[in-house]
Amino acid sequence: MFTKSFATLLTIITAIVYLSTVTAFPAYGSLAGLSQRELDVILPTLSSTKPGTTPGPLKYNGTKLIYDKDHEWQPTKSGDIRGPCPGLNTLASHGYLPRNGVATPAQIINAVQECFNMENLTARFLTYAAFLVDGNLVTDLLSIGGKTKLTGPDSPGPATIGGLSTHAVFEGDSSMTRADDFFGDNSSFNQTLFNQTQKFVDFSNRFGDGLYNLTVAAELRNQRIKESIATNPKFDFTSPRFFTAYAESVFPLNFFVDGRNPVRALSMDNATLFFRDMKFPVDFHRAAAPIGGKGLRDVFAPYPIKPGKNINGINTYTPDPTSADFDTFCLLYTDFVTKTVGSLYPNPQGVLRTNLIINLRNFYSGIDADENCTEIFPYGKV
Repeated sequence: MFTKSFATLLTIITAIVYLSTVTAFPAYGSLAGLSQRELDVILPTLSSTKPGTTPGPLKYNGTKLIYDKDHEWQPTKSGDIRGPCPGLNTLASHGYLPRNGVATPAQIINAVQECFNMENLTARFLTYAAFLVDGNLVTDLLSIGGKTKLTGPDSPGPATIGGLSTHAVFEGDSSMTRADDFFGDNSSFNQTLFNQTQKFVDFSNRFGDGLYNLTVAAELRNQRIKESIATNPKFDFTSPRFFTAYAESVFPLNFFVDGRNPVRALSMDNATLFFRDMKFPVDFHRAAAPIGGKGLRDVFAPYPIKPGKNINGINTYTPDPTSADFDTFCLLYTDFVTKTVGSLYPNPQGVLRTNLIINLRNFYSGIDADENCTEIFPYGKV
């Protein structure tokens, strides 16, 4: 009797302690990869929100002034979140996204279209890919980065909640201006990577006459891959990072160059504003027409490499024939849904499952019909 009563008391105490830490779990905290026990404790504390309507294309899609009096730059305050994407950081610092760095997928799609003239399908595909692995599918919120530390031995969920800074799902190795996760801080701007020898500024000076262009992008991408192979024993360059790395290389040319400039090349002054200061250049105008991943293959072609990883320490890069590449785009979609998302949510229930199904459909809606990718429903249909 005593043993049974003691066990019951211990269970109650454990539950109380566990529940007392739930308030530390933020509403934007990703639920991906949590155990069923953790979900059982966390989900009842969250306010469920039905996923919002996916925004369509802009009605007016020409160039326009973005740095205006209604969107002045403001420095970050204590508690504001910033992460590995300089574009999203800049949108938050100018108030096109909530300045605290927490937004809904719809807010992000609207903002990247409004300020960068990102093509609608590209905006959908990227936003929902990030949201599915790094967002909170119950509250419909996503942190654009940062790392919230959950304290206490019984804290629900992982030790840190990282949003877009979470490694190996959306953010990845060989960034142009952020360190690899293996070395510690994969989120903050790295001034050394930006301007030291063989990095962003130096390559722009050597290959682009002081401007970042497609030639510089190809050289820098190749250099960063070689550096990660030689220094990061955990280097992983398989899908989806294989794709996002090349997208990262061309996005500054597509979105950070003033839309009135016919030459798609980025000055170092303006690059510094975006990457370091999270700030639009004064009088900045968005791209003159909707644009997506233009230039991806131009960056890849000079130094083609198969997706792969270091399999046994540094300098052991080995191609992975099972990873998607530029010739197997639909495999990227299939693997992302079945392997990446599937491993993070093996058995979702209730509202989590419902919202997961809806957001997977939103993700698929960002794929160009010309790709002829077959939609899959690993969790059924609503």
